Amino acid sequence: MSSTDDTTTAAPPAGNRLRGRWPVVLWLWLLWVVLWGSVSPVVLVCGAVVALAVALIFPLPPIGHRASVHPLGLVAMAGNMLADLVRSALVVAREAVLRGPRTRAAVLEVQLEADTDLLITATSHLVTLTPGTLVLEIDRVRRRLYVHALPVRDASQVPGRRAETSEDERRVVRALGTAEARERLLRRDGHAKGGRR
Repeated sequence: MSSTDDTTTAAPPAGNRLRGRWPVVLWLWLLWVVLWGSVSPVVLVCGAVVALAVALIFPLPPIGHRASVHPLGLVAMAGNMLADLVRSALVVAREAVLRGPRTRAAVLEVQLEADTDLLITATSHLVTLTPGTLVLEIDRVRRRLYVHALPVRDASQVPGRRAETSEDERRVVRALGTAEARERLLRRDGHAKGGRR
């Protein structure tokens, strides 16, 4: 077979495969450092090597540009998250001390307005980061989260716990949502206020 008949194409160079994937590499490298709990030169270098290898061997499909970063929303989300972490940690600690294994919990179904994987994932992470709540399942098709929440002493507390998850979604959409997602959120909030009148 002559060289002119050879139709095989070479794999793209590693540089091309990593182009546009630097946020993933950076995230993996930071995750490595956090898991090791050290910033020693060995951890930093090994983390960089592992992050590059993972990005090359297991390339993720690119995330569509369906997010828009809003600095004020991002700052508000971070501030509210820190306040929620402290408040929720105190509530969970109080329940653990006063009630122990008798603390009651519930699994809540929460309807989302977000319609992109990025916003739904960010919402579920924000919910899970808060002590006392854990996302058990994401129903992507119906845009619902199933959240394990504690404490929930009786049925009267369910709407409030559900509203907390909806508020986390609002913060995510205000921080990362497109204009369309933010408009949909405003419409939902307008309907909710109208329904309470």
